[in-house]
Amino acid sequence: MPEKGKAIYKIRESVSFSRIFQVFVLIFGAAFFGFSLFAGYGNINADVLPEEPFFEEFPAESQTKDYSKFTHTNQFHSRLPCLLCHRRDDNSSRIRFPGKTDHLPCAGCHALQFSDQSSPICTICHTNPQSGAMKRFPSLRSFGFKFDHSRHRNTNCAVCHKPESRGVVKSIPSGPSAHATCFQCHTSNSASSMASCNVCHQPGRLVRSPERTRAIRIGFSHAKHAVSFDCDTCHTVRPGSARGRQVTEPLVSMHFASENSLSCATCHDGEAVFGANDFANCKRCHIGKNFAF
Repeated sequence: MPEKGKAIYKIRESVSFSRIFQVFVLIFGAAFFGFSLFAGYGNINADVLPEEPFFEEFPAESQTKDYSKFTHTNQFHSRLPCLLCHRRDDNSSRIRFPGKTDHLPCAGCHALQFSDQSSPICTICHTNPQSGAMKRFPSLRSFGFKFDHSRHRNTNCAVCHKPESRGVVKSIPSGPSAHATCFQCHTSNSASSMASCNVCHQPGRLVRSPERTRAIRIGFSHAKHAVSFDCDTCHTVRPGSARGRQVTEPLVSMHFASENSLSCATCHDGEAVFGANDFANCKRCHIGKNFAF
């Protein structure tokens, strides 16, 4: 046999032996591992095994839920869209309970509770479930509201702010009446109908806008000033500001106001109208029993 052929034969012989050895090692190792695992499992002390199951057995949902109260913050209710329960089909400002037709959509999830008239869930809306007598719609407590003056610049201020107390003050839409004010423009069939509650409302603490300012307490009258001035003379809209700070107001000061600030003294300069040095009738501005020289 040529030398080259002998070399190739030796290489093949060594490779075959190497493969056989590797297979033998793998089989022996697997057998040893299996034997060790089986022997170790048989020696486990029963005292170290857990007495309780690995998965906790929770009580039935019906035993842990309080169906006598409704909350928007419930983990299931908070996932639902507002329009599922509160639909605006007309221009009425009155908020109605859902469930007028077969208790839907509530019965879609709570069919078991609605099948029993003695269930606590009935007391959420009814004073008497047997007669069907309804409760009054609850006041807004768990939701705040938002309003942006900068998006309503083309709307006359008088549309939302009505004269009150003989024109001395201007109203601020608040409470249920706010819907009636907004729905003057945002009708149910308009493109800006605000059909969903979350357009204006979001979960959180309700903070109402104050309806009285210091200017009102010292004898300022919008009615007297509206004859010669419009709202923009004294008030400026500040886009992006927080609610309650979106509209500026003059500094309520006349005798000690800064020359650079917008205040009573800006107009009451003694030329346009009576000024700070005119003491002929102080009660034009200063009123109340506590006022004295």
